[in-house]
Amino acid sequence: MHARSTTFHGRPGNIDAGIAFVRNEAWPALERIEGCRGISLLVDRQTGQCIATSSWASQEAMHASDAALRPIRDRGRDILGATMEMDEWEIAVMHRTQHGACCRVSWMEGDVPSMLETLRVGVLPALEQTDGFCGVSVLVNRADGLGCATTVWDSHTAMEASRAMADDLRDRTASEAGGMVAEVHEYDLAYAHLHVPEMA
Repeated sequence: MHARSTTFHGRPGNIDAGIAFVRNEAWPALERIEGCRGISLLVDRQTGQCIATSSWASQEAMHASDAALRPIRDRGRDILGATMEMDEWEIAVMHRTQHGACCRVSWMEGDVPSMLETLRVGVLPALEQTDGFCGVSVLVNRADGLGCATTVWDSHTAMEASRAMADDLRDRTASEAGGMVAEVHEYDLAYAHLHVPEMA
């Protein structure tokens, strides 16, 4: 399974219009494309930053969709009043227990196999015992030594309460992968329509 994420750096006042666009235009268009397995939209209402991530059955399907999706991405950029950048990933972990309300996204650099081993063996069991935890996904770019871990929470209260623990787990993961934490950001989970199977 693969994923393409598009990060929009937009205007906070345009967030609701962007959510409506994903729900009413982008997802119906994506749903008709061969190999698409879903979409999610994360938004930061204070900064205007949004991340739209589409999931695909294969890298080939993802690449074949590019021409059809280009005008959709451009339309989203115009609606959000944004600049945008794209990244492609392999989906390495997908674990959901229930739908959530918000997410913490952590970008890490380091040895990807070590990163995944620590996440699966040391981090996921700890997360599952944490109040308000709803799920986790891990996207990786093996060639560039990058990982993007997203934890999903049932409320902002639960997400905030988990911050100290998350800091420790994140630092441990990066250290054991011989790398570093590049960035951490928290978002509202504005839209999610996913058909990606369990991959823990």
